[in-house]
Amino acid sequence: MKSKEELKDAFDIPVAERKYFNETIQINKKNILLSLSFLLLLFSISVLRFSKNSIQTPLIINNIQNDNNQDASILGHLPYNEISKEKLVVIEPNIEVHIDMSEALLKMRDDAKNDGIYLVFLSGYRSINLQKEIFYSLKSIRNQVASERARVSAPPGYSEHSTGFAIDIGDANNRETDFEVEFENTDAFKWLKKNAAKYHFKLSFNQNNKNVDYEPWHWRYEGSIEALKVFEASNRIK
Repeated sequence: MKSKEELKDAFDIPVAERKYFNETIQINKKNILLSLSFLLLLFSISVLRFSKNSIQTPLIINNIQNDNNQDASILGHLPYNEISKEKLVVIEPNIEVHIDMSEALLKMRDDAKNDGIYLVFLSGYRSINLQKEIFYSLKSIRNQVASERARVSAPPGYSEHSTGFAIDIGDANNRETDFEVEFENTDAFKWLKKNAAKYHFKLSFNQNNKNVDYEPWHWRYEGSIEALKVFEASNRIK
């Protein structure tokens, strides 16, 4: 315990110095509190930014993937899922198509006939297994590398025919032009070029396509929401 003399000496500190000493202690306390508050604020901001990034990152990745669907292509062909059997209808022997497009396709053929044009359906839905046989068998028979074969036939899993929304069309009066570029010189092609859009059909591989050879006989249907979804990526790229 301090003596009276020691206590007296302590209070003999000049008033100005005692005031400075007390203010310094208060300022230091205030600075410590401010520093703690600032650190707490920084920590809160970091937590919020981390949470926000954690939520948005998958969306950003998805957007990048959606904007770069062409990266999923093989030899110029985009991937397509195979349609379920329940959505297929037979429009004539050996020709099946998606039920959504069957009515428009048949009406287009009937209207063409009324104009003196006779359309022939050459190929509709093709399974991925059938596409596999077509692609690899003909590739081998014709001694073609994959890139050469892909210019005239899609690899399995990458054919519009597997969706049920694609149809190959010929001219009944010019069967020698079936699956040939010369089909563009027929009355059937000229009629299609002028009228197909009325029935929501579009030429898939025109003369400007860089990856796939020109196919005037190959048309696809875009007259339903499902069809638009299927071909959205293709329409965005081209």
